[in-house]
Amino acid sequence: MKIKTLSIFFTVLLSLPLAAQVKTKQIQKKAVVVPPVQKELLDRSKRPQPAPAPVIKIGDYQSFELANGLKVFVVENHKIPRISYSLVLDYSPILEGENAGYIDFAGQLLRTGTTTRTKDQIDEAIDFIGASLNTSATGATASCLSKHNEELLGIMSDIIMNPQFKQEELEKIRTQTLSALEAEKNEPKAIATRVGGKLVYGSNHPYGEIMNEESVKKINLDKCNEFYKSFFKPNIGYLAIVGDITLAEAKPLIEKYLGNWQRGEVLATNFATPKAPSKATVAIVDRANSVQSTINVTYPVDLKPGSPDAIKAKVANSILGGGTFRLFNNLREKHGWTYGAYSSLTPDRIIGRFTASAEVRNPVTDSSLTQIVYEMNRIRTEPVPDDELSMVKNFMMGNFGRSLENPQTVADFAINTARYKLPNDYYASYLTNLAAVNATDVQTMAQKYIRPDNAYILVVGKAEEVAPKLKLFSKTGQIQYYDIQGNWYDPNIKLKPAPEGVTADIVVNKYIDAIGGAKKLKKVKDVTIQATSTMQGMTINLDMYSLYPDKFLMQIGSGAMVFAKQIYNAGKGVSISPMNNETKPMEAAELEGFKEQSLCFGELHYAELGYKTNLLGIEEQAGGVQYYKVEVTKPSGNKSTDFYDVSTNLKMKSESKESTVEFADYKALDGIMFPYTMNQSMQGQAIKFIVSNITVNSKIKAEMFEIK
Repeated sequence: MKIKTLSIFFTVLLSLPLAAQVKTKQIQKKAVVVPPVQKELLDRSKRPQPAPAPVIKIGDYQSFELANGLKVFVVENHKIPRISYSLVLDYSPILEGENAGYIDFAGQLLRTGTTTRTKDQIDEAIDFIGASLNTSATGATASCLSKHNEELLGIMSDIIMNPQFKQEELEKIRTQTLSALEAEKNEPKAIATRVGGKLVYGSNHPYGEIMNEESVKKINLDKCNEFYKSFFKPNIGYLAIVGDITLAEAKPLIEKYLGNWQRGEVLATNFATPKAPSKATVAIVDRANSVQSTINVTYPVDLKPGSPDAIKAKVANSILGGGTFRLFNNLREKHGWTYGAYSSLTPDRIIGRFTASAEVRNPVTDSSLTQIVYEMNRIRTEPVPDDELSMVKNFMMGNFGRSLENPQTVADFAINTARYKLPNDYYASYLTNLAAVNATDVQTMAQKYIRPDNAYILVVGKAEEVAPKLKLFSKTGQIQYYDIQGNWYDPNIKLKPAPEGVTADIVVNKYIDAIGGAKKLKKVKDVTIQATSTMQGMTINLDMYSLYPDKFLMQIGSGAMVFAKQIYNAGKGVSISPMNNETKPMEAAELEGFKEQSLCFGELHYAELGYKTNLLGIEEQAGGVQYYKVEVTKPSGNKSTDFYDVSTNLKMKSESKESTVEFADYKALDGIMFPYTMNQSMQGQAIKFIVSNITVNSKIKAEMFEIK
């Protein structure tokens, strides 16, 4: 009973208002008077003052050199029992020519087997000791627990000194690379990177070379072996060792495992130094279906690592766009035109580069570019305020300090000091030199390295919408057009006339003959196509069913889940969204397109559909491939453009106002050619479908096309 009474009491007490609770306590105990705390008023209209610059001590490193010329740097860190290796080979840039990409291939092949170990054996050995090991064209990285150090060194040295390149491994890399290149065709940032490099450096400079499908297909083992034998030499190598190891322990191990690595003469190459354009030059890569533009303002700069200008120039760029500063605040915070706008000023021993970039909606492309140029000019002409300069310098100091939390940073400092012949105290005095940068330094650096009047203004986007206003930024009033491979073309004469006597009907009929012939195609009464794609790690299924002469069904989903279904049946059609439990009738324009799909091979029936065709000419694509360009006009007035390969007569692409579909990897099924790869881009998004199954004349039931 008492327990119950106490329980009720505390329940009532806790339910009382706070004032009542206080009164109850005061009955039992005399109240204690607490003087009020004086709070400092915070003026939120004023930016907080930056903290003093941190005082940072950079860890020491020790070094030695093997008889073969390999330079080794040891950074001790005994906090955890782990050791990391980083090998860097310092050779001149190489012009790869028609085999562009073979150097990267060789770097990947290093990890695929040696004269004593297969790739599987290497993988198993690395996994067994819980290590990591990666290779590239410029060296290798590896790490493991310190107790497995010697096992890892044995594997790493075997890979570096005794690689064995195999054709089957090269073919795997080739397949992966071609797939990546295909995906990049629909990525504006990737296109801007490729074309921008070619503009800034030129196609005859290693930095401006573009790896493409043609060059990748020409890569062979001989070229990869030639690269390895010519450039994997210890006398141009720098090896950083970081972790739970001392110099006394490291030196005999490195001599044991890498001492027999044979040195050799490495060819040094020189290339003409790229120059910035004498006037602002506007270039555009036309993407007809883009809803936004990728803007790059870019040009080469003569800025060497560790030069007297390097730190000052970095401060100037940081203020402009090296973080969430001027460009970001202008284009995103003030105008809301982009998710982010940034700039970079990259030193390089051969030739550096400046780039300011942003991704914006088509209607504000010219306005965004105006603000980018405005900010570039502002930092050149107006002294930076002291509070802004202090804020940015403290931001940079903080980043520098945080980078030292990673012991690998100290190792990188050691390698950079040796590679670039920097003063021994370059990094130790970095913060002091950074703190000394003043507003005059920033303006001087901006005037020297930030030059909007000598830049390539590259825009990847829909030329029809953005090009007219971009002419204002060109000193000549002209725009240079480039394809996605960085090849210049004149948009006014891009189309060449077709040979005399060749018409649209002839081109379409040649396509029909190429995929099997009208006689064989007319025997097809139904076609089923099943394809898959991957989006954000999810497998997407695309199923299409055509039943001649007037039924078609398309379904998109994942596993047992159906996202969307569209059914066409004898002039009627519906779009179904099972997830939202919605069914909508198709509009006339949609019905027109689905009618064509229901005929299995719509090109056979252009006349009865009322389609009109017009051969616009021959268009040259990247790599010199030529396509017949055929415009198709439907009874509704809707138009599309089909591209047929001049050499194979196969349809390779179809463009409409809404989307672009590219067809590839044609294969024969029962004597009929079908594309097994379909790349579709719509509203700036791209998705690649790989056909997994096609069946012909499987006697599809008409019941599956019923509209309820």
